Amino acid sequence: MNQWRRTEFNGPRPSLTPPPMSGRGGAEGRGEDLTGSEEQGSRLDAVQLWLHQRLVRQLDPAVITDAAGRKSRELIEAAARALLAAEAPHITGEAKEELVTQVVDEIAGYGPIDPLVRDPSVSEIMVNAPDLVYYERDGKLYESPLRFRDADHIMRVVERIIAPLGRRVDEASPMVDARLPDGSRVNVIIPPLAPDSPVLTIRKFRTDRYDIRDLVRIGTLTQEMVEFLRACVVAKINVVISGGTGSGKTTLLNALSAFIPPGERIVTIEDPLELKLQQRHVVRLEARPPGIEGRGEVTQRDLFRNALRMRPDRIIVGEVRGAEAFDMLQAMNTGHEGSLTTLHANSPRDALARVENMVLLAGFDIPVTAIREQIASALHVIVQLARLPDGSRKVTHVTEVAGMEGHTVTTQDIYRFVLTSAVGGGVHGYFEATGVRPRFTDRLQAFGFEVQHDSFLMGRRLS
Repeated sequence: MNQWRRTEFNGPRPSLTPPPMSGRGGAEGRGEDLTGSEEQGSRLDAVQLWLHQRLVRQLDPAVITDAAGRKSRELIEAAARALLAAEAPHITGEAKEELVTQVVDEIAGYGPIDPLVRDPSVSEIMVNAPDLVYYERDGKLYESPLRFRDADHIMRVVERIIAPLGRRVDEASPMVDARLPDGSRVNVIIPPLAPDSPVLTIRKFRTDRYDIRDLVRIGTLTQEMVEFLRACVVAKINVVISGGTGSGKTTLLNALSAFIPPGERIVTIEDPLELKLQQRHVVRLEARPPGIEGRGEVTQRDLFRNALRMRPDRIIVGEVRGAEAFDMLQAMNTGHEGSLTTLHANSPRDALARVENMVLLAGFDIPVTAIREQIASALHVIVQLARLPDGSRKVTHVTEVAGMEGHTVTTQDIYRFVLTSAVGGGVHGYFEATGVRPRFTDRLQAFGFEVQHDSFLMGRRLS
């Protein structure tokens, strides 16, 4: 392998400034600035509520139904301005603009959190209570000044989000997990399961997806590690990407999938859809939850069985989390090589234990030793990711599943990240080889990759 120029660590520097918020302004009954007191804020809430109710009564229902559309949003904004001019001419300037923005967000957007939804630098939004809104930016959490009026206000926004998706949330069905039209994921849980308040979580879908060069640039891994993983993908080595929530597993899976040769037929299985592969010959399958009546569920395991009948060259499982792990191992061990998947685990050893536990969920009476033998035969490489204290994501281990010793699956690290400092909010370290030459290097060479011995020299820092 080539020697690459050292990529110095330069983790993301999160902004400490919250995104623009839908502020409070304007007044009821006079034109002065009333933003400075709690009483004045309450009056502004009353004005906003009055304006909202009038617009809902006045506007064509078709405009309300299609409120998210750009044209409908413009119509709502124009109607709000006209109504304020006719019936509240004393509200002018910045106060008027803020009121119009708030009301349009209420009808056409996501209410108070609409600025966060529209901010491309925000990756996740968490509403814990009317006065507790958090968001994630560059891997770090911040509390937002944005607020809901009360729990009913949260529920109105929730219902507006999930109703077009054909979903409902109520006491009989107090949890919902769904995908928005743009690919973002929304999760809602309400009382009595969340006794303090309805809780809303939105995980936004990136439209500008990272490619592998971006991950090298931000220090998630090095170019040498990329070249090794590219060789693994092309040579049909089975790869598991492991990590905690928000560690970047799906992002890395998307990036590595770009190395799959274009002539191969790829079937993806997801719950929900998140992957955006670049190849043309891709079939996307998505699991389906039960309907309102509790029927019609299609699991990832159902989809995996069907995928095997679709003549796949590769099967990619967005995240394995249940009994489908059994079918995945069976497929890997019966000729369906080059599979890629992710799972939640904090270390390569934990990843193996999780796969073992998930296979047991399939309900077959299989000895644990037999399951471990299947795991050792099917899985070749585990790529471990972690989100560090400064919000950066790192590949902390590239680990080979080396086989069995007695009744234990053995592993050996090929590359690892060495943390040198985590003081003052910054994380510093370097990537190094461990001195282990993977057992499948002959296979990499058979696929045309030159494997140099010094690529794996112990303690050599990677570039």
